[in-house]
Amino acid sequence: MMTKITAIIRSSRFEAVKESLGRHGLKGLTVTQVTGAGLQQGKTAHYRGNKYEVNLLPKVKIEIVADSDVVDELVSIITEEARTGEIGDGKIFISSVDDVIRIRTGERGVNAL
Repeated sequence: MMTKITAIIRSSRFEAVKESLGRHGLKGLTVTQVTGAGLQQGKTAHYRGNKYEVNLLPKVKIEIVADSDVVDELVSIITEEARTGEIGDGKIFISSVDDVIRIRTGERGVNAL
């Protein structure tokens, strides 16, 4: 069985998360710069004396597909490294993956990871 972990975290915590995942043997991940809103509700900023609302904040989205046996460990690493204790630390979404195909070789399933 395979599982997809999607983590939305603070940009400032990305390097720590990536390094810790690498130390624990993770070989593949996809990273995207994203913007979004949640409980943090953006922030008020001032530019040239004018006040404006910034409703979408920059975040990093990390996507990992892994053998289901290691999901708890990976989620624990991400949570530990990404947590600051403040609103806006992010979320982790976990979903099942039916199949994976390595395009180069045609391998399927966990062997394609």
